[in-house]
Amino acid sequence: MSDVEARNRRFLIPRFLDFIALEEGLSRLTQNAYEKDLTRFAEYADAKGAKAPLDVTARMLREFVYHLKDLGLSPASIRRNVSAIRTYYRFLIGDGIVVRDPSERLETPKRWRELPDVLSVEEIKKLLAAPTLDDNMVFRDRALLELAYGAGLRVSEWITLTVRDLLFEEGLVRVFGKGSKERLVPIGRSAIGALAVYLRELRPKLEKGEGKGILFLNARGKPLTRMGAWKILRGYVERAEIAKHVTPHTLRHSFATHLLEGGADLRAVQEMLGHVDISTTQIYTHVDREYLRQVHRSYHPRG
Repeated sequence: MSDVEARNRRFLIPRFLDFIALEEGLSRLTQNAYEKDLTRFAEYADAKGAKAPLDVTARMLREFVYHLKDLGLSPASIRRNVSAIRTYYRFLIGDGIVVRDPSERLETPKRWRELPDVLSVEEIKKLLAAPTLDDNMVFRDRALLELAYGAGLRVSEWITLTVRDLLFEEGLVRVFGKGSKERLVPIGRSAIGALAVYLRELRPKLEKGEGKGILFLNARGKPLTRMGAWKILRGYVERAEIAKHVTPHTLRHSFATHLLEGGADLRAVQEMLGHVDISTTQIYTHVDREYLRQVHRSYHPRG
């Protein structure tokens, strides 16, 4: 018996193939595809230390799907692999071989395709340079863009920050994210400088007693709204002649991607973004990998 046959037996793949043929009535084409997919999965799981289906974790399955993407499989092929794994675990649970289904929350490439465009570092520079001294709100807008990108904030966080949330001496901003969960995010010199100028030169002139301590105010002295922030961003995206579809969340995605491209630790990025589950942050590693592929295709002589 070959190593592949022995491994497949340990993972009960022959029994599974009988199940999909006799009980599920799947076509011969699907049977062959599922056998190929699960043989590859068993090889991957075995290499990661899993010797039987019971040893496989949800994280291992998630990383296997990422592995398939790194191999260059199409989204359709990856979805078929995920379907094979889900059917496989349905069979294992039905036969009482495992008691939990680690594939229950396994994501498909559809989630990845929902990621908005990420701006390059050069595009970010163009965007941040777009507000000029000819603009009445130049100091506010520079501070807004620098902080949104520099701290990876959600738009709801842009507009609810208070002046007291800026901890300049420590180089931090205090953010209340989803579920009012508090986090402290570092901000760099550029953001600190832009915020200091805004607080000194413009915000006192905007404040007419209705600012409620909120950091970013509109021309009438009231807290900036979500739509107001979005319009500011859209205007500067157009001025910077950035062709990509850019939303406030694009700056957050760009923040995370640029950190990971620079070698930042995934857990540190998770903490800065305020993600409860690191699997949410792991999505950004795929943006990073796509960037690496693009660089390889563009500059490698055999790309």
